[in-house]
Amino acid sequence: MKTVRRNSTVFPSIFEGLFTENRLDVPNYEKFSIPAVNISEKSTNFVLEIAIPGIDKNDIAIEVEENTLTVSSREELKQSDEKEKNEDSKFTHKEFYFGKFKRVFTLPETANSKEINAAYNAGILTITVPKMEKKVLKKMVEIS
Repeated sequence: MKTVRRNSTVFPSIFEGLFTENRLDVPNYEKFSIPAVNISEKSTNFVLEIAIPGIDKNDIAIEVEENTLTVSSREELKQSDEKEKNEDSKFTHKEFYFGKFKRVFTLPETANSKEINAAYNAGILTITVPKMEKKVLKKMVEIS
């Protein structure tokens, strides 16, 4: 299972991905944050674990279309809500952000997209994608 990388530019650059960005130097670093993902493959299924603490499970959307699995948050944290919470304090350093995100994964051919399950516990979204059962054909061959 692979994550899908979408290119937002019209003409892709030959240097894309060559240099890593130091996003700590970018103003509003938290706006760029995307949740970390662990993907494991077992004999009967694939398991995705996505770290999204602080987001209510009702604000998480999981969509499957053809061979693509999309996980996103439905609502973005409103600036007014953030300001109301922080009227008394001022951040000197801020590394996490509970905002809108979207992660897209390409499902392998062996994935059974009709039986996907998800659970959200302690800030970890666990998505289980079962593999399709392999049907073994047993055929008798007649000798001529």
